[in-house]
Amino acid sequence: MSEAIRLEGVSKQLGGRKVLKGVSFAVKQGDIFGYLGPNGAGKTTTIRILLGLLKPTSGKATILGEDVSKDEARRKVGFVLESDGLYDNKTAEENLGYYARIYGVTEPAGRIDRILDLVGLEDRAKDKIGTYSKGMRQRLALARAMVHDPELLILDDPSAGVDPSGQIEVRQVILNMAHKEEKTIFLSSHNLDEVQRICNRIALIDRGEIKLYGELEQLRRERSINEVEIETTEAIAEPLFTELKSLSHLGLRERKDKSLTFVLQEGTRVPDIVSLLVRRGVEIEGVSRKEASLEEVYAAMLKEAEPL
Repeated sequence: MSEAIRLEGVSKQLGGRKVLKGVSFAVKQGDIFGYLGPNGAGKTTTIRILLGLLKPTSGKATILGEDVSKDEARRKVGFVLESDGLYDNKTAEENLGYYARIYGVTEPAGRIDRILDLVGLEDRAKDKIGTYSKGMRQRLALARAMVHDPELLILDDPSAGVDPSGQIEVRQVILNMAHKEEKTIFLSSHNLDEVQRICNRIALIDRGEIKLYGELEQLRRERSINEVEIETTEAIAEPLFTELKSLSHLGLRERKDKSLTFVLQEGTRVPDIVSLLVRRGVEIEGVSRKEASLEEVYAAMLKEAEPL
């Protein structure tokens, strides 16, 4: 699969401070790629370099094989930044028509109708933007980014400041763009739940350096806490609970009404625990293994990155 974005050793110095320190990663075509990090980590600087608004001090950045400084690269990108770029005194159609003219879109009317339908605003096409909610504005900003049918979308925290129902709508629009329109998405976000729900690959930046990068599910598995919950048909009797607790190699952590939670110790396997319980006459309803959430992975990585 070819690459939509590639950064190779990108550094950027601003005002005597090194904001990016040899950043390298790639975004594959078809990815919904999450770019994470605390405030001041370097996310916005990275985006500005990708959009050709800043030049890297060193290193190389390309979009679909073209250097980011070239017009050929810029034409292949749509973006949503902190400002939505919309005009309150114009309707949705007028806003999109204005940007369609800038991009030289042929037959803009059909294109505008299509993307307004994609973002769920076809019934508000003739309403002025000043009457829109924050969530509706963000959906229209996503439509604006799509008006020239780019191959890549770069989105900087598109659900920021949007209420929960609006966040769900924005998330669905992003998924539609990726799957129905077959766009590659580069999503910088503070919303870890949103990233976990929709992104397949991520990079975590902190203090200008990439601390974590790869397939999201694989990273979660690698950092799983080896916690296993075993559900039973009946509550565990006190004598058996005491026995299990005394067997430290099992790692029994918690007993609930009809479940036991174990943190697997080295050398102990789930079948060993299940076999022991069955021998003690326990009927088992199910076994589930907990994987680390993105929030847990994120917190752990930032803690590891803290200076001593």
